[in-house]
Amino acid sequence: MTTDSATGHRRTLGAISVCAAVALLGSACGTPVATPGPDESPAAYSGLEVSEDRIDYAIGKVTGIVEEELDASGIPGAAVAVVHGGEVVLAEGFGVRDTSTGAEVDARTVFPLASISKSVSATVVAAESGNGEVDWSTPVSEYLPWFELSDPQVSPLVTVGDVFAHRSGLPEHAGDDLEDLGYDRPAVLHGLRHLPLTPFRTSYAYTNFGLTAGAEAVAVAAGTPWDELGRERIFDPLGMTDTSFSHDELLERDNRAVGHVRADSPDSPDSADQSDPDGDWVPADPQRDPDAQAPAGGLSSSVTDMAAWMAMVLDDGKGPGGSQVVPAEALREALTPQIVSSPPRAAADRPGSYGYGFNIGTSSSGRVQWSHSGAFALGAGTAMLMLPSLDLGIITVTNASPSGVAETINARFADYAQYGDPTLDWRDLFGQAFASLLDPVGDLVDATPPADPAPSRDPAELVGTYRNDYFGTLEVRESEDALEMTVGGAAAWPLDPWDGDTFAVEPRSENWPPGSRGSVTFDDDEVTVELLDGNGLGTFTRAPAGDEPGDPGSPD
Repeated sequence: MTTDSATGHRRTLGAISVCAAVALLGSACGTPVATPGPDESPAAYSGLEVSEDRIDYAIGKVTGIVEEELDASGIPGAAVAVVHGGEVVLAEGFGVRDTSTGAEVDARTVFPLASISKSVSATVVAAESGNGEVDWSTPVSEYLPWFELSDPQVSPLVTVGDVFAHRSGLPEHAGDDLEDLGYDRPAVLHGLRHLPLTPFRTSYAYTNFGLTAGAEAVAVAAGTPWDELGRERIFDPLGMTDTSFSHDELLERDNRAVGHVRADSPDSPDSADQSDPDGDWVPADPQRDPDAQAPAGGLSSSVTDMAAWMAMVLDDGKGPGGSQVVPAEALREALTPQIVSSPPRAAADRPGSYGYGFNIGTSSSGRVQWSHSGAFALGAGTAMLMLPSLDLGIITVTNASPSGVAETINARFADYAQYGDPTLDWRDLFGQAFASLLDPVGDLVDATPPADPAPSRDPAELVGTYRNDYFGTLEVRESEDALEMTVGGAAAWPLDPWDGDTFAVEPRSENWPPGSRGSVTFDDDEVTVELLDGNGLGTFTRAPAGDEPGDPGSPD
């Protein structure tokens, strides 16, 4: 699960404190009315003046903030970096990178960054646009001629910018289910053509594989695989030696963080309770492999490297020695609101917007802020936040299932930098916002099996191969004295009898958290898998006798 949690909760978490609100009017809290400085654009002006002393004060608070939040959450390890004025003013590790070894985190420990990958990928695209071959307006199909959506009129119009802004019309998290079933990147991208669409360029839905399609088109235009393109355009020029879009490269690093999940709750010995605040953190098995969606969620890096990247973004694309690593105009497009991602619920609410790979918002001090969060259920919670008018940025990465800790640390720091004091109980607010993120899913989660279930058909009548245009092949087979099913390359799911020809399955994966349970219902020559039916595509039809199973690498 890669997630844009900062965007999804901006309406909830963007409240203005009373003191900050009146400070904007310059009439209370002892804050004088500020005026734009000689080098400050009126458009960047904030009525709340911030001194260098206040920023230094906030930087001095970071270590204490992180220690408090790790102590409160029990998360095994974290790393934080702060940049200001083009300099890395703090880079520090906390806790352990692996609870089974006790190895400590430092500023060069490499963490999976999950969806912060999108922001970095946007700068790769912006950098490549300097060669003149592609830019944000380039149609994806120009370099991926096989790329199609379910509306043939929309398919040729979708640009690299459209998918980086999540406005292609694809449904939320399109293709993530195929990835979870073991399909590779080409198979998932081909599968997108079967999904229903919402209105093109007027609706926002967060998609990992839509963005990945755009990145893949840019890589084809460059004649360079995506992971190599990232290295050539961004990592090497900035000296980011700890950074990669390759999961294999992450596994080869000695100084890397291991993803952690909650151990089984004592009250539920058969299923892990990821929300139990007293549960121990243990290494996830398996570790999350996001290579299929690498441009959207597969980046790994240290906070030392990411500090260099933030400094470049804050300096209009300039790298060491003032070299122009990313063309300023292409970068500025990425940092410009392209679509409303969080519409206001009330007239007084600040809306949230998305650029190309970045959340674009406004802080309660009236300052533009750029941000992104990332999360893997299998052990990653990350967040970055930049305030360009203060030339200030912070990134926090953790090695545990997401709970809002990274976002809390960043928000507390931003409060100290802007106001000198906390404005809200961010731990509680983000804790509430993240509370349901790892809840189990499925129509049978809270259901009780019938006391007197009807018998099912003879298992031999249900065994066979079933087909679906989107998910490919589903096989039902007998295993010892029970039935099991497989879809794609995923591990077999035991079919537990429920009622008549309805069975229950309990998969565990990135998108089906522990405790998930859904129905599998056989009806004549069809079988419907509820956990795969989110887009109405969960029904499979029995293949003719003798038909060979389809290639699990291609859902078509």
